[in-house]
Amino acid sequence: MPTPRSIQRVYLMLLLGNTLAASLIWGINTIFLLDAGLSNLEAFAANAFFTAGMVLFEIPTGIVADTIGRRTSYLLGTVTLTVSTLLYVLLWEIGAPFWEWALVSMLLGLGFTFFSGAVEAWLVDALKATGFQGDLETVFGRGQIVTGIAMLSGSAAGGFIAEQTSLGVPFVLRGVILIAMFGVAFRAMHDIGFTPQRGGRPLAEMRKISANSIDYGWRVPAVKWLMVEALFTGGVGIYAFYALQPYLLELYGDPDAYQVAGLVAAIVAGAQIAGGIAAPRIRRLFHRRTSALLLMAGLSVVSLGLIGFVESFWAVIGAIVVWGLLFAATMPIRQAYINGLIPSRQRATILSFDSMMSSAGGVWTQPLLGRAADAWGYAPSYLIGAGISALALPCLALSRRENASADTVEIAEAEPVAQPG
Repeated sequence: MPTPRSIQRVYLMLLLGNTLAASLIWGINTIFLLDAGLSNLEAFAANAFFTAGMVLFEIPTGIVADTIGRRTSYLLGTVTLTVSTLLYVLLWEIGAPFWEWALVSMLLGLGFTFFSGAVEAWLVDALKATGFQGDLETVFGRGQIVTGIAMLSGSAAGGFIAEQTSLGVPFVLRGVILIAMFGVAFRAMHDIGFTPQRGGRPLAEMRKISANSIDYGWRVPAVKWLMVEALFTGGVGIYAFYALQPYLLELYGDPDAYQVAGLVAAIVAGAQIAGGIAAPRIRRLFHRRTSALLLMAGLSVVSLGLIGFVESFWAVIGAIVVWGLLFAATMPIRQAYINGLIPSRQRATILSFDSMMSSAGGVWTQPLLGRAADAWGYAPSYLIGAGISALALPCLALSRRENASADTVEIAEAEPVAQPG
């Protein structure tokens, strides 16, 4: 029988590989799209199609994880992402038209939806089944630290490799790592504390889980408002990160200094490591999780506003560090809160629903902010993004108003009893 320690070890291994593969291109992705001949509007519209793909496929792939199995979902994700990543390189090589970028971007979105919800649901259920007695903030905080380390390594390496070779090489390396992660998951990741519903009537089972997920997700006010909050913060966060690449090269004064873009992503990763360490400590400063979430959301709005206001390379770097630190410290607390609000049987689907809401925010905010960058420059687009993020604050306050037990009680201590309302 696996132990909680061995479960966490596999979880951290999956996070390390996934983030390393993804972060190889995080520091150069926007530059890559612009180098392929896309405008700012088209580049961020391509990203919007990526998030649109996530919106379309989040619930179906979450249901796959809740019916066929979380391990199967993860394996399908590695295959889909490998194929779509290599197609991206092909489009770059041939100077493909925008509609082809849009289609492949949606395929990339499909690949990531096989991961979202499935890995986190696998972890939480496996920990409960093996008698884990700790707090989830600590586990998710360790995950954030590992994610930061992988992002630090991958983004810096990606920028360096692109500068020394070409912008396409980090994408090829990403595909190689994903193939390796398929092998790791096939060997080490097994559904524990959860029994996939194989056989019988899979479509009927999917409809049942989908309906129950609405009942125990969207119709539970504390969960619903947390999801609506993601509608405003998710897309802005994606835009803010990727627009930093050309914006900082503009402030730096050298459009070919790809290492600068990679190192900036590495700085954000360093902030994530610090945030992962700080998350459990920050949580202990507050009686309720929503108090911490509200404070850090407000400070994130301020830091985004400063990125657009100061227009100085080193000052923007400082604001990025603060923004990255706040984001990283928020995530483990939010993960522990939402997992405490939802039942095991529909966990992957509801977590995918939450991720879908975040992606839906990206569908409308990225083209909007990309168009603002084309029209007025990157700095004003960050100020607009800060204004959009501020709309998340009332949503968090409404979730807090429900006084859910998960606001203060660990999921490891009791199964959630949230009911539709």
